[in-house]
Amino acid sequence: MTGFKNFLLRGNLVELAVGFIMATAFGKVVEAFVAWLTDLLPDGADSVFNDATTGGHLVNTIISFVILAAVVYFLVVVPYTKAKEKFFPEEAAGPTEVELLTQIRDSLATKA
Repeated sequence: MTGFKNFLLRGNLVELAVGFIMATAFGKVVEAFVAWLTDLLPDGADSVFNDATTGGHLVNTIISFVILAAVVYFLVVVPYTKAKEKFFPEEAAGPTEVELLTQIRDSLATKA
């Protein structure tokens, strides 16, 4: 069970899944925008602008994307982040490189 927990929380599985879900939803927004935009272009047969019937579809797709993003964030990302912090807390950070170099410089200065 520990190996599975490590697989889920230490690996990038959740990040990749969230990225895939969001990219798929964003792709639908782009498709709806392109459909709306092409409906605005004149038709070759009668050269009159078509009515933008997909405008509502574009708005619906954008709203669906925002709702999906909120659901993924609050039901996947937030619990995942809390679980990751609980099971794998950040290790205490040691001195920075600048602090180490300062200590080495001071040590060498006192020996000289």
